[in-house]
Amino acid sequence: MKIKFIAVGGTIDKVYFDALSKYEIGESSIHDILKCARVNFDYDVSSLLRKDSLDMTDQDRSIIHQAVQGDPHDRIIITHGTDTMIETAKVLADIKNKVIVLTGAMEPAKFTSSDAIFNVGSAVAAVQTLPPGVYLVMSGRVFSPDNARKNRVLKQFEEKNVTF
Repeated sequence: MKIKFIAVGGTIDKVYFDALSKYEIGESSIHDILKCARVNFDYDVSSLLRKDSLDMTDQDRSIIHQAVQGDPHDRIIITHGTDTMIETAKVLADIKNKVIVLTGAMEPAKFTSSDAIFNVGSAVAAVQTLPPGVYLVMSGRVFSPDNARKNRVLKQFEEKNVTF
């Protein structure tokens, strides 16, 4: 089994440039995360987009859909910005016979306080064990795109039907 990683941007891949005093999306962090984790499985990584998810358009989602649908792998992890990963997951819902997992991070992977490594590890476990479909893996949980929301205050994902 080989897992395909498709990086489309988001906070997970952001880097800080002191001279510019702002974050920008850099190279995908997946290679570094998997190398440090000493994984024992085959994988491919491709970088499709480098966008903050707030800047994602319907055209970008179409590009992601075409890439996933046309990819020969049946187990795909997409690293994506957390603000609109739910919308992208819903666009991918019509793809059959593949396990598609979207994950990301609330802080850049390069930060020691980041949830990126944990989320990628959780996504790797999920993509190997779940039946075909589209899932979000964040905050130590597996979510259906139809029943997930981002809680910006708590910096985590949760079920949509949770009330406070």
